[in-house]
Amino acid sequence: MRFNEKYHLTYCTNIHAGGNWEETFDSLKQHLPQIKKAVCPDQPFGLGLRLGNRASLELGQGHLQDFKEWLNHEDCYIFTMNGFPYGNFHGEPVKDKVHVPDWTTPERLDYTLRLFKQLDVLAPEGMECGISTSPVSYKHWFDSKTKMQQALVKGAKNMVRVAVELYQMEKTSGRYMHLDVEPEPDGFLENTPEVLDFYSKYLVPEAIEAFTEFQMTKEQASELLKRYITVCYDVCHFALAYEAPNLTFEKLKEAKIKIGKIQVSAALKIMYDHEKADEIWNTLAQFNEPVYLHQVTELVNGKVKTYNDLPMVLERKAPFTELRSHFHVPIFLKDYGLLHSTQDQIEGVLAYLENHLVSHHIEVETYTWDVLPNDLKLPITESIARELNWMKSRLR
Repeated sequence: MRFNEKYHLTYCTNIHAGGNWEETFDSLKQHLPQIKKAVCPDQPFGLGLRLGNRASLELGQGHLQDFKEWLNHEDCYIFTMNGFPYGNFHGEPVKDKVHVPDWTTPERLDYTLRLFKQLDVLAPEGMECGISTSPVSYKHWFDSKTKMQQALVKGAKNMVRVAVELYQMEKTSGRYMHLDVEPEPDGFLENTPEVLDFYSKYLVPEAIEAFTEFQMTKEQASELLKRYITVCYDVCHFALAYEAPNLTFEKLKEAKIKIGKIQVSAALKIMYDHEKADEIWNTLAQFNEPVYLHQVTELVNGKVKTYNDLPMVLERKAPFTELRSHFHVPIFLKDYGLLHSTQDQIEGVLAYLENHLVSHHIEVETYTWDVLPNDLKLPITESIARELNWMKSRLR
């Protein structure tokens, strides 16, 4: 949905089951009309579509125009996609497989380019569009800095190939689309310094080489690279990096790096209380589930320490001051009994947006409804509508 011609606000359909196209479409038909009715019954409703590789392949086998007609009939449109999870995202352990295949592979490149071509067909004519994606790869798969650097080089080369394709597509059709790289804990890119480093050491040099065939200066190649390769700012992920939104936004702006999409999400925040320690650990244990990675971060002497999954912290039960866990909890709640959320980080983003246009795309991304503790579960359409209406009230 639109806000003052500035923002498209939506939710990400990675919350719904969608292993193949039939399952994906069935989920949309079941939930989308109800959500639209509860959120914006009298205006077009924008959608953040998640297509896994299999669903994308099947969509391209004669279903694309039918899907577009269905969207038009429902008064809905697509302006952004989530191209991060390539495979299954529900009903079985995902954990670090969410990064498979990573950006060093042709499979990731082919999948992403296919998504852009499908998005170009599905989105309204002339509308800016974007696709969020993995932060290159997963750090724990590499046992040396040399191997990580080699992966960064290869990943940058593949991402720049996307940038070149998007440049050529825009020249042909006039459609502006961007690839939104999404930093997250234990990804190759976790925080602002790592994003800046990836651009300056890997993406820009590769772009200067790749865009030479178009007879461009180094400055023009760098500018184009930053037009087509942008950042997906996931509020939960940057909260886990203990970075204030305004500082991140200002540093990226200074480097002329654009934010293609803001994903609105909240992490678990755990404040230590010696007298209630057992209760706190028992409550936190309710969030320990086997499907997704729930990294935990702690600020120690000014540096962020990351535990690569929640069980590591639950086994130690060591005293702490504050922990944050990568568990996307409902954005409209500040507290969960003895636990809290990083909703204040969302409020910080919204405060900054009052005076700065950071991105045209805002997507609520709470995908963990199926694995939340039972007392936090509500019917899925009701939960999504509640989050979107909460965001509508804040954006106004």
